[in-house]
Amino acid sequence: MNEEWARLDAAAGRSIGLGRHSEAAVLLRQATALRPDHADGWFNLGYVLRQMRAYPEALEAYAEALRRNVSGPEAVHVNRAAILSEYMERTAEAEAELRAALDKNPKFLPAWLNLGGLMEDIGQADAAADAYRAALRIAPGNGRARGRLAAIRVHKGEAEPAIRDLEERLQSGADSPDDAAELLFALGNALDAVGRYDHAFAVVAEANRINESIRPAPRRYNRAAQERLVDDLIAAFPDRPNASTADDKGAQMIFICGMFRSGSTVIEQLLGRHPLVRIGGELDLIPSMVHERLMPYPAAIADLTASGLDELRDQYLATIRTNFPDAAWVTDKRPDNFLHIGLIKTLFPAARIVHTQRETLDNILSIFFLNFAETINYSDRIEDALHYVGQYRRLMAHWERIFGADIVTVDYDRLVRAPDTVIADAFRDLGLPPVDPAAAESGDAPVIRTPSNWKARSAIHSQSSGRWKNYAAELAPARSALTAMERA
Repeated sequence: MNEEWARLDAAAGRSIGLGRHSEAAVLLRQATALRPDHADGWFNLGYVLRQMRAYPEALEAYAEALRRNVSGPEAVHVNRAAILSEYMERTAEAEAELRAALDKNPKFLPAWLNLGGLMEDIGQADAAADAYRAALRIAPGNGRARGRLAAIRVHKGEAEPAIRDLEERLQSGADSPDDAAELLFALGNALDAVGRYDHAFAVVAEANRINESIRPAPRRYNRAAQERLVDDLIAAFPDRPNASTADDKGAQMIFICGMFRSGSTVIEQLLGRHPLVRIGGELDLIPSMVHERLMPYPAAIADLTASGLDELRDQYLATIRTNFPDAAWVTDKRPDNFLHIGLIKTLFPAARIVHTQRETLDNILSIFFLNFAETINYSDRIEDALHYVGQYRRLMAHWERIFGADIVTVDYDRLVRAPDTVIADAFRDLGLPPVDPAAAESGDAPVIRTPSNWKARSAIHSQSSGRWKNYAAELAPARSALTAMERA
């Protein structure tokens, strides 16, 4: 038995290393059946099931690892908390898992950082600040904890003390380039909040230079590759896809997409006031489907059979049903899903698309001021963000041509001036029964996962519209380039 277990365990390790998670899960199930007392086997099974988005099964595997006295149980609790909060909307249980991790190891930094993030997600500023302060007692140079604490202090009207704290830490030296970038982004946004715009832009520009310097060359923004991707997407979906036999399966999905920082979080929160709409948040289901099942993209879509499409559709909907049982409508707010509108409408012909847009220079500036680190590679340079905008516009014009009224455009700048009118129009255009947006329930402390968490929780105002004018000198080249783009 031991030889067979060792063979299965080793094979599972190789499969994990190659990213073959389904294969690894089969091997680990066999291995844990032979040696149910091997806690690490259950931990590894929990990991691969999480990668497969089999979240209830992953939670159970992690629980079994705890029951088998796995070493480092605090890490297991943190993994369980991530599943519960990010994918299953069970925030109270996620908090309990993080507290359990800290009971076992009060100096476990990831638990404090995740607890701070969770408290921010649910709008508990004081609890989040307490968690970040605890993290800083363990790791005083941690950029994330200090940066997020500064954002909370700015939200509470304590921008100047936050600026002094960040400047002192930077003068004493950051622990790593990543930490330095975190601190500089936080400082730049705090300086922006008090109107010290020249200094703010210089600080954020330095933060972006650090991010660009530590980004591996193959992962930097490639203008030619982005243009080829848009060309390929337009070629792959020249017309509206043929309706499938499962035409009604996506009727209750609302996909919210557009440029990052175009107001999608605020718009989703307002749509969520409709009694039939459940807020899904920034789901990664479509991008993950692309990267795991449809590479090279979009060429691989042409090879999908009807059964293959059904499998992808059912996989997506199974997660939605697990996370949002009995929901009539669910939002999927992933801004870069604008790249995948052709795929979305192939899988869910009846789905509606909410396209969020805002003043371009404001949008680019907001991207530049946010630390996207590895997740967005065009944010390091204003020029790259402007190029990306051009490709985004080109693709959206194509989608709007072939999908017409199925794409509902919501303008952020108009929204902040007349939110009730704009959202009422959106309800109508989406086919939702009319309700008064001002009277609709907004709920208490909704879960909001965005780096601009505290701005998204503030009362709707037009302060962010026209923000670029504070940086008119710095953005003059971009403004000229944008004018030329629009004339072309």
